Amino acid sequence: MLRTMITATNTLNQLQQQIDTVSNNLANSNTAGYKAKESQFSELLYQQFNNELLDEAERLSPVGIRYGAGAKISQIQSNFAQGNVQQTNRDLDLAFTKEKQYFNILMPDGETGTNIVYSRQGNFYVSPVENGQVMLVNSDGYAVADSEGNAILFPESFQNFSLTEDGILGVNYPTGETLTYELGITELQKPQAMEHISDTYIGIPENLEQMRNDILIDLQGQNRADIGIQNGSLEQSNVDVSKEMTNLITAQRSYQFQSRAITIADQMLGLINGIR
Repeated sequence: MLRTMITATNTLNQLQQQIDTVSNNLANSNTAGYKAKESQFSELLYQQFNNELLDEAERLSPVGIRYGAGAKISQIQSNFAQGNVQQTNRDLDLAFTKEKQYFNILMPDGETGTNIVYSRQGNFYVSPVENGQVMLVNSDGYAVADSEGNAILFPESFQNFSLTEDGILGVNYPTGETLTYELGITELQKPQAMEHISDTYIGIPENLEQMRNDILIDLQGQNRADIGIQNGSLEQSNVDVSKEMTNLITAQRSYQFQSRAITIADQMLGLINGIR
């Protein structure tokens, strides 16, 4: 009975992680650029009890009885498929039309330093800094990087923005002057090898830094012709709400089943201990 309780408890902990993953997907179903995540399960070690008195007939089923120790989440994998593109008609709403391309974002690291992380969330804004200048930032207030890895700064009193097919942002002023900036855009060759930082940000793991050139391409120079981007639009999350609700119900049923197994095992232990 103790083994039954241990097996059920092992599985309960993993099912809770699956429920948390599904809940996070549902909570971010309206987050621009969010990629859904899916839990993959695998068996824990099992023990086999062979029947020594079996006849010599050939069997397709395992010989004896297999007693498992539960299940575990082997990996939580992201779905990097393209989400639907929704028109917003806002100059600083940018959406990629190709998979595996990401904006370079400067995320603060400590008090003064910054790290470049990658995101497909393209709803950008301007934030005042100093000396009459403003900085291009995302919805979390992090600076958007140009192709050289620097924050994009320009004078205020601008009129509107424009964007070319190769990711050149134009800042237009009432005087007719236009300032241009190359947005920092990276194509990730192996997105599954990246480190998940938060809901919409991913980065390069420290143990893969030496493989940087193998897992990403900085789209600069001639490579900028490969960029697929448009403004006045946002890429929506690729969360399938109906699928996630089905996964949530299945996980909850499994959780209830494992909880019931613990209750029954506890009741049987009580009966055994009550025998005089």
